[in-house]
Amino acid sequence: MNTNDYYGGTTILAAEFDGGVVLGADTRTSCRTYVSNRTADKLTRITDHIYCCRSGSAAQTQTLAESVGSSLCGFQNVSNASCLVRDAAVQFRNKIYSTRKLLLASIIVAGWDRALGGQVYTVPISGLLVPERYAMAGSGSSYIQGFMAAHFKPGLNQEDAVDVVKRAIRLAIRQDCSSGGVIRIGIITADGMSTSIYPKEDPDMHDKCTDSDLKIFGNDTFET
Repeated sequence: MNTNDYYGGTTILAAEFDGGVVLGADTRTSCRTYVSNRTADKLTRITDHIYCCRSGSAAQTQTLAESVGSSLCGFQNVSNASCLVRDAAVQFRNKIYSTRKLLLASIIVAGWDRALGGQVYTVPISGLLVPERYAMAGSGSSYIQGFMAAHFKPGLNQEDAVDVVKRAIRLAIRQDCSSGGVIRIGIITADGMSTSIYPKEDPDMHDKCTDSDLKIFGNDTFET
């Protein structure tokens, strides 16, 4: 694929908390200046306890996720055992690296397993595999690097982790013209995956933000 012809954008994010992981994404899929889908689901199931966040070419990342999901499903059926989160991340790494000259795909793999609990792995377009406490990708991620560094703390409880991820996605949508739609949040624990959808505007958001947030994004960020 000629990356010079690609004009998409997105914001995806995943973070660990005590007992699982939370995933977040916007829902806009675009091609150049045309918004082709306002409610896209960028949180894709791999197994019941492993999901991925997709950025890059929508068609390529969907096909990639289906391929990894099918492979792990076959493994679970044969072995009668649940896959590890790292198993999925390694498969994404191998497929992206082997076709890195053709694929335009950056993946965040997140999930829960009995061995290590909640885990987050990032696999950028180069095929590198990196375990992270939190990871973000897409055009909107550059706007929230400082926010996540300031607000994410290891060992957050579920409620606080979800709040941080929601606020980060909202800020990215406000700053990045290629991110939009609504905010899709997924929570993975030992019980499986649960999802929620939130509006991109929150009237109470200003009350939750500190002076450091306003300095990072400008005082006009939260005006209505």
